[in-house]
Parts: sequence; structure tokens; C-alpha cells
Amino acid sequence: MIIYFDHSATTPVDEKVMKAMLPYFSNTFGNASSIHTFGQEALSGVDKARQQAADFLHCSVNEIVFTSGATESDNLAIKGFANALRKKGKQYKDMHMITSLVEHDAVLETFKELEKKGVSVTYIKVQKNGVVDLDDLQKVIKDNTVLVSIMWVNSEVGAIMPIREIGKTIKKINDKRESDWKKMRVSERGIKPEPIIFHTDATQAVNFLNCDVKWNYIDMLSMSGHKIYGPKGVGLLYKKQGVPLLSLQKGGHHENNLRSGTLNVTGIVGMGAALSLLGTGEMGEASEAQKNNNLKISKVRDYLAEKVLKNIPDAILNTDITNSTPSHAHFSLLGIEGESILLSLDLEGVAVSTGSACASGSLKPSHVLLAMGIAVEVAHNSVRITLGKNNTKAEVDKFIKALIPICERLRKMNPLYKK
Repeated sequence: MIIYFDHSATTPVDEKVMKAMLPYFSNTFGNASSIHTFGQEALSGVDKARQQAADFLHCSVNEIVFTSGATESDNLAIKGFANALRKKGKQYKDMHMITSLVEHDAVLETFKELEKKGVSVTYIKVQKNGVVDLDDLQKVIKDNTVLVSIMWVNSEVGAIMPIREIGKTIKKINDKRESDWKKMRVSERGIKPEPIIFHTDATQAVNFLNCDVKWNYIDMLSMSGHKIYGPKGVGLLYKKQGVPLLSLQKGGHHENNLRSGTLNVTGIVGMGAALSLLGTGEMGEASEAQKNNNLKISKVRDYLAEKVLKNIPDAILNTDITNSTPSHAHFSLLGIEGESILLSLDLEGVAVSTGSACASGSLKPSHVLLAMGIAVEVAHNSVRITLGKNNTKAEVDKFIKALIPICERLRKMNPLYKK
């Protein structure tokens, strides 16, 4: 019995994606920057993938920057934007940025780095279900706010943020800033106010939601290929035309001078193919492919949640299934360390997680759960189960059969646990 319930960490490469990638490992192996036939054939694959990404995001191909993944995209979006403003004459100390307490470390640590340089950063709280409050966000926006970065879907509990509403709010504020500036006498105007740029880490959203950047009023968006049944080591940053950005790494003029380095042609082709399989939705609606997968996965997830809560005493479901992706089911199993559950299940051939894969080596409780108001000791008792499009109810039954004796055994070993 081998069961994979950790799709938020990574997904298996789809067979159709692998088929699209295979020629670029050996036959079409050229450097996409070379002008000879080998290079132009490789470039053709990159161009196709760029169009596939643009179609999915409903943007221009010139607004797609290929990267090594969402972590690099997040860094490029946040630091690259701050550096671009500084080049325009704005000092770090004059910039105010906003993010949330439940972001991925790729975002949080990037903001911490900017704080050391003088940037003012506000970390807004979330509600008990892990979702940011729009009113809280509006309250902390200042005259010198230049960037808001809020993740679309939380990787641990699956909470979906009100991205479109945030985007609309920021647009209204930007429109008012410009309108007020234009109403002033020319002699009193001074420099035109910088608009607030809205960035979202959409890594966990792409599989399930319509990520139309225009519909959702998004200026920059990060994602990774390996979360959508594509390859690892490739991602992209959508950057709306006109958003100032400076590259973080030097050495070439790739990606419109925004990301130096030889293009990962094979990975880019694979990510493009994965995005094309997701299809495109209209007017904020998920595509037909997404809807079909969402329905299939949610049935298995809801079945799993019901089975865990029915068969495991003192089990708490931390995922708000009324406002989450269909894949997530995050539990606290009181009296048992999450790591112990993970390792015991692994011995039984079941792969789950205790939280973000990027923080799996940390002994600290999840910053996401703490931000949701969950007690430290309860946060330590947590496991994240994330399902994929190929998981079944039969696998859930086998998982429950393995989990019941594991919980009983581990709780007996804990002298502090009381039924």
C-alpha cells in the first residue's frame, strides 16, 4: 500500500506533460538564446509555453517572466519592485508595504530583509479560518503604501483569500490618489503619487481557481510548475506592463532583462503543457477541467474529513471546507506530535505532511496555525493532508485503517494525554 496525500508539497508529473517535455531532453536540446536552428527550435517551445501561460492568466506574453519557481518569483516581485522604486529616487525608509502573517516564508523572509534596509512593513492578522479581513487591510493602508502582497491560497490549511476584493479595493485607492493629485494646481502637485502594486503568491491556487489577472485586478503573480502536475525547478512571475521591476541576478539579457540565466526549456515546456491542461475559464469562473477535478477531489476530501472526525477521538479540522481548495484537510490530533504521526504513517506507506514542505525541518510550531489563534501545543499536534486528482475513497479507507491504531498507540505513550 503506497498512498500519496501530500499534493501541496508537490504533484506527480502528468503523462501528457511528460510527453510534451520528452523531445526537449535530447532531440530538441538547443539553447533558446542561440540563433541557429537548434536554438530556434528550442525557442519555439518556449514561445508556445509563454502563450499557454498568457492564455491561462489572460495577459500578454510580454508580461510573463520565467523563473526557477515561486520562491524566486516572490523574491523578484518584492525586492525587484523595491529596488526599482529606489532607482527612481524613492528611499527605502519612505516605502510602506503590507503582507499577512500567514504567507509562505519566501514572502515573509523577503519582507524581513527589506525591513533591515528601512522599509516599513505591516503584517496583518487573519481570522480563525485563516483568511485576511478586508477591513483590516484597508485600515493599515497609508499614503506611502506602495505594495500589498497577499497569498491567494494558504498552503497549510487551504484558506482562499478574497483576492479579487483586495484587488478592487487597491484599484479604488489608486484611482482616488490619482484623481486627488490631478485636482491640485499644477504648481502644487509635485511628483505623481506611486500607485499601490498588488502581488499575490498563487502557487496553491492555480490548480483550482480562475487566475485571470485582469478580472482579479492583480499586478504581479507568482506560481510554480510542480504544484500543477508539471516539473520541478520552473515557475513564472506575471508582471503587469508598466510595473517597475529590476532584476536580482545579472549575467545576461534573458526575459526582457528581468531574469538572467539560460532558460530551462524542458521545464518551461512542461509548465506550459500543465497550464494548457487546466484550460481557461470565463468571467472569474473555473475552467471545465478545473471544475471536474475540483468536484472529484472535494468528494474524496469531504469523505476523508468525515471519516477522521468520526473515527479519531479529539480530532480537530482546522480547514474551513466552506472556503478552501478542495484538496486540503488539515487536522490537529490532540495528544500526538505531528511528526510522530507523519513518520508512523510513512512506515505504513502513507505520505502526509505536518505543514509546508519548505519548513519540514523546523521544530517550531506553524506560524500559520498560531496566526489563526491555535494554541502552541495544539499546533504541534497537526497534520496536513492534501489530495490530488487521482486519489480515491478506497485510499481514504486504507488511510483510516492505518491511522486508528497509530493514534491509539501514540496516545498511550503520552502520559499527559487524557481521554
